[in-house]
Amino acid sequence: MHSRRDFLRNTSLAMGGVLIAPSIDSKFLRSFGNNMPASKLKLSFKPYTLDLKHVFTIATSSRTTTPVMLTEVEFNGVTGYGEASMPPYLGESQESAAAFLSKVNLEQFDNPFELEKILAYVDSVAPKNPAAKASVDLALHDLAGKLIGQPWYKIWGFEKEKTPNTTFTIGIDKPEVVRQKVKEAEEYKILKIKLGRDTDREMIEAIRSVTDKPLTGDANQGWKDKQQAIDMIHWLHERGVVMIEQPMPKEDPDSNGWITERSPVPIIADEACQRLEDVVKAKGYYSGINIKLMKSTGMREAHKMLILARALNMKVMLGCMTETSCAISAAAQLSPMVDFADLDGALLISNDIFDGAKVIDGKVTLYDKPGNGVSKIK
Repeated sequence: MHSRRDFLRNTSLAMGGVLIAPSIDSKFLRSFGNNMPASKLKLSFKPYTLDLKHVFTIATSSRTTTPVMLTEVEFNGVTGYGEASMPPYLGESQESAAAFLSKVNLEQFDNPFELEKILAYVDSVAPKNPAAKASVDLALHDLAGKLIGQPWYKIWGFEKEKTPNTTFTIGIDKPEVVRQKVKEAEEYKILKIKLGRDTDREMIEAIRSVTDKPLTGDANQGWKDKQQAIDMIHWLHERGVVMIEQPMPKEDPDSNGWITERSPVPIIADEACQRLEDVVKAKGYYSGINIKLMKSTGMREAHKMLILARALNMKVMLGCMTETSCAISAAAQLSPMVDFADLDGALLISNDIFDGAKVIDGKVTLYDKPGNGVSKIK
């Protein structure tokens, strides 16, 4: 493992890569926006609750629903759609999102293409609230793309043919339920297994009794002893696990770094990497990072995290919460540039109200719909 000093010495160069990365706030888009009739951006929002198809259990909690906040930003009769997904363990709620969004005044802006300016303002309204901020970010990106008439993967210069297969998540459960979930996920080429309890071996053995597909593992900070964790990782590797997310608590970078140095598979920072400033901190302790729109405050910062991680020669995973196709389609715009994708959030719910990017034969599939490629179906 390289020294932390080497990584930090190169930070300014890597950050430069972020600053010169493609951005919607370019001369072309500003001039495009100046030709539009005078108007103001209008934000609206309403709560919605996602119903999960199965009880969803991770190392720290279980749930059957996920509260979300749906947002819309309108400009000259064109509407962009956004979403905040807020699993309770992350500390946001429909009440906190409503309180935050009530403070956001987009009517002070008349150019929807000035995303850097607008979203910097949104981020400054109050600390924290990353999912609520993401809901505005997603709606603004969707709106801007629709006004231009192009999907975001094209605006960023990505190739839709390079989208990855997505994992399908199997939550912690009894062996008979786990086997049934695996059978229901037949079309997926790779499965993500929630770990971090004393049933880890039982989970893997149940899965291996019905499939030999490659697996990824997510401990959600559930392992507490680094020697036991590395022993488990070697055992998992022998059984076809190709990557592990967040083995130890995020507050213990040294133990995570110790594991990364000895691991036969990549170790990905999840809880330990949420926003742009965390990417450099993760270098030297993890093999790569997991980018989630609901943690990064949306597409603007997620794109910067992707560029920075690549500059630091780190692997990149693109993750999600349980979300509608609105947020999944937004994340999918970034997917051609990542090593791993976990974009199954909309597949885990029974009441999706959007149509967007699809998973076809296990692969994230983008279409040429403008913006984030999403439309309402209900």
